Amino acid sequence: MKVGCIGLGDIAQKAYLPVLGTQPEVELHVQTRTPATLRRVADSLHLPAAQRHADLDSLLGAGLDAAFVHAPTAVHPEIVTRLLQAGVPAYVDKPLAYELADSARLVALAEERGVSLAVGFNRRHAPGYAQCVEHPRELILMQKNRVGLPEEPRQMILDDFIHVVDTLRFLAPGPVDDVTVRGRLRDGLLHHVVLQLGGDGFTALGVMNRLSGSTEEILEVSGQDTKRQVVNLAETIDHKGQPTVRRRGDWVPVARQRGIEQAVLSFLDAVRAGKVLSARDALETHELCERVVRTVLEHSGAA
Repeated sequence: MKVGCIGLGDIAQKAYLPVLGTQPEVELHVQTRTPATLRRVADSLHLPAAQRHADLDSLLGAGLDAAFVHAPTAVHPEIVTRLLQAGVPAYVDKPLAYELADSARLVALAEERGVSLAVGFNRRHAPGYAQCVEHPRELILMQKNRVGLPEEPRQMILDDFIHVVDTLRFLAPGPVDDVTVRGRLRDGLLHHVVLQLGGDGFTALGVMNRLSGSTEEILEVSGQDTKRQVVNLAETIDHKGQPTVRRRGDWVPVARQRGIEQAVLSFLDAVRAGKVLSARDALETHELCERVVRTVLEHSGAA
């Protein structure tokens, strides 16, 4: 099975290549336009010259069975279009694109061509988060905070807050019929954003503060006098009377803890089985992110 990895930045090197590079049935091909990075990463994986590619034409010429896209978001539309037109199933690191119209076009193209398109919402596969689906979820609260990192709204929401948005959608126990957005925008930079989703019997609240006192990610789901808290995807605390703490085992890989390994293997299994994956649900997350962007800008008068 020939699998391409397009873009060899931090996320590819730290999370995806360690998984892809250890799959016995995968012939890994890597591509980047930066020669030094291509050489260094390919050398670390002991890849022969035929599996190193300096451009997308060369990579497609290898006859790929699937591809993982970890290039910068700005070039996703061009790359993913080429892959889908060539009939190559594509797994794209979130988001599909910065503009909703581009994301919608890619989803439509994948469906028109009958080619798998998946978006890397790894938290849906992270054990701590996936197990929350079994817990009462009358109230869902997720915080994903950073230190000293205010950012342009569209980039911040589509590159980072999208994880919060998708996790709330994933865990919502029913249809969402109410959406509220608040944010603080100063000098063109978004300091914090709050998203509240409501439905029959539940409320979901997502918060991102880019001027927080620490870098952290905390998820809480509660209801029926019980609460589950997941801290930094590694520690799960169940509250029902006395708290019960479960921590990630010392030998559990980070990629497995964060759901990346499971997402990768699930995608590859679908490709092997000839199952076509749809990104239609992922597009709904992008649509909600677009609503957050527009509301933040409208409230600031910047729209």
